[in-house]
Amino acid sequence: MTYKAEKIVPYSTEENKGVQVERMFDSIAENYDTLNRTMSMNFDISWRNKGLSMLKDLHPDAILDIATGTGDLAIQAYNILKPKSILGVDISEGMMDVGRQKVAKSGLSDIITFQKQDCMHLDIADNSFDAAMVAFGIRNFEDLDKGLKEIHRVLKPGGKLMILELSTPSHFPMKQGYWMYSRLFIPTIGRIISRDKTAYSYLPKSIEAFIQGKEMVNTLLKNGFQDAIYKTYTLGVCSMYLASK
Repeated sequence: MTYKAEKIVPYSTEENKGVQVERMFDSIAENYDTLNRTMSMNFDISWRNKGLSMLKDLHPDAILDIATGTGDLAIQAYNILKPKSILGVDISEGMMDVGRQKVAKSGLSDIITFQKQDCMHLDIADNSFDAAMVAFGIRNFEDLDKGLKEIHRVLKPGGKLMILELSTPSHFPMKQGYWMYSRLFIPTIGRIISRDKTAYSYLPKSIEAFIQGKEMVNTLLKNGFQDAIYKTYTLGVCSMYLASK
């Protein structure tokens, strides 16, 4: 099955989505954290905390952070869950270089490590991690089904996947307000702060195109996960998905 978000790409070129997304995030890496905080009005911190709290009962020792970006989720995961190790993987070295600096500053370089990997083809053995997580990156997957199957493969039996993703509110007046926010505010702020004018036009388009709610739950179940649930935060602006292997 092909999902609409897989057809949404940052640039109008013949390159595949993965290559375009890598180039986009490399170009905005230096300003990404500032942009993220500004555009989410700092709600992204509380969304991560809420999502990570869903993994507390698991007491994971080894965590895989997919589309780790600049490592925000990995650092918060250590503070909340205290695992023995966290591996952050991403296709953007630029983003991970920023993450490595943040992790070193936090004194966590022995616990949080980074590798450039494409989640479509993870170079990781089966049944390696107690938990996996993806924050605001799953809509950038080149092939959602393939990526989910890879995550399922590297999770240990009984392991859990926690996903956070931006979503579109479905009820008045938040639905109308969010439409204006995503179509006007996000691209404008992105153009002011970022050197890549295209990146923050891509963002709202990819959010609108990505599946959410029950459709995403069914996609997790279809790709081998069990007990999939979802919750929404901030009147539907963010969705959290939790599923088990």
